[in-house]
Amino acid sequence: MKVVIYLIGVSCLAYTVAGDCVASSTTVSGTAAPSGTLCSGQLIFEDNFNEFNLKTWQHEVTLGGGGNWEFQYYLNNRTNSFVENGNLHIKPTYLSDDYGEGFLSSGTLDIDGSYPTDQCTNAANYGCTRTGTSENYINPIKSARIRTVDSFSFKYGSVVVRAKMPAGDWLWPAIWLLPRYNTYGTWPASGEIDLLESRGNKNFVSPYGVNIGTQQAASTLHWGPDYNQNQYMKTHWEKNNAAGYDTDFHIYKLVWNTEGFIFYIDNEQIGSVTVPNGGFWEYGGFANVDNPWQGSSKMAPFDQEFYLIINLAVGGVNFFSDDCTNPGGKPWSNSSPTSIKDFWLGKSQWESTWKNPDNNLVVDYVQVYAL
Repeated sequence: MKVVIYLIGVSCLAYTVAGDCVASSTTVSGTAAPSGTLCSGQLIFEDNFNEFNLKTWQHEVTLGGGGNWEFQYYLNNRTNSFVENGNLHIKPTYLSDDYGEGFLSSGTLDIDGSYPTDQCTNAANYGCTRTGTSENYINPIKSARIRTVDSFSFKYGSVVVRAKMPAGDWLWPAIWLLPRYNTYGTWPASGEIDLLESRGNKNFVSPYGVNIGTQQAASTLHWGPDYNQNQYMKTHWEKNNAAGYDTDFHIYKLVWNTEGFIFYIDNEQIGSVTVPNGGFWEYGGFANVDNPWQGSSKMAPFDQEFYLIINLAVGGVNFFSDDCTNPGGKPWSNSSPTSIKDFWLGKSQWESTWKNPDNNLVVDYVQVYAL
């Protein structure tokens, strides 16, 4: 039997015990959102993954690489995303198992289907069609990215997730949020909330001697008027665990309110930001550029509804630094124009680290509470 641990604050306790509804500042929308007045501490979204509800979770279908030229192909397939024993699994597999090795360097993969559920969801960066060549391989890894973009979005609240990270070189699990509507423009002007990111390498060591692989989990806010002025390093927090986040389940939590954010792992605060009266604009110290949040609340861009995302990416040219050391080496460099090919042809360096089911991202439950 699955045991679900509910992490609720004082306001939730007051709501459930006293029975008196204290109106919440949280807002919600979507087909899975509750209707009526929201009460402080109310559970407004929950999935225990006793089944895979595809009305709640919509799959991304794209080869686009998530803006980082990642190496995966996201699709809706029960080999790569499924529920088992009350847990969600996202599992990476090889595209060559379906189409053969030669397809990666000579085939054409057109993923824009004729039915709404089969259509490509992101055409950016050749996301809907790719043709392999001797230098530019088709994304060789199949994986999944699911989201509540149609079913549930919210503004202000607490998110609680119990999950176990995958082990395997170059795996990049993430549980995060994006704005339902880009109120302030394209990324990162409208913000991004990363509850959790990690790396699947067991011993990926930074130049400073820190293991930033499975032993590290991080939470981040992305925000700024444009790509080149993303001030995420002001709102980035890390926590290391010598046993590794891949060896057991851990509880990841964020509290998002009208004053800022607090992030926790296993009930221990790992980082927070309290926004000054001048908002994130003041906090970022921006100059000589237009303020996209002018006239909005100090929490802008984080004063709009966001939706949930769970995904397992692979590689790419940003997240795995060339300056770090890895026991099997790194088969590609982030500046290489043939990074996908280099990754795949260097499979002997990392394939042995991908052991099923250890290479699965596993999620026990997701909960969202009103403030």
